Amino acid sequence: MTIIEDYIAQAPKERQEKLQQLYTTIKELVPTATEKMSYGMPTFYLNGNLVHFANAKNHIGFYPAPSAIEVFKDELSEFKTSKGAIQFSVEQELPIELIKKIVLFRLKENTTK
Repeated sequence: MTIIEDYIAQAPKERQEKLQQLYTTIKELVPTATEKMSYGMPTFYLNGNLVHFANAKNHIGFYPAPSAIEVFKDELSEFKTSKGAIQFSVEQELPIELIKKIVLFRLKENTTK
């Protein structure tokens, strides 16, 4: 079990499926990224922090960096966002296709530094 899988296993049962879905989606896109905990959150690292995610009290947080929030701001309009964070409601399905686009954007950003 990886450190991120351990984090997911410790989350409330009703959150584990979505956290696992998020983890699997990211891992499939960036299989060579290092998995670690950073700031207490599951983190994918490749030439720097790629993305983080976390289980929060009322949402699932996804942290792709401020640049990604800016680039995808129109597509993120239905979600609560801040400078570097996106909040996904626990009641809604995760926007997997949008998450994929954001992860690939961050991958390109980190590998063309």
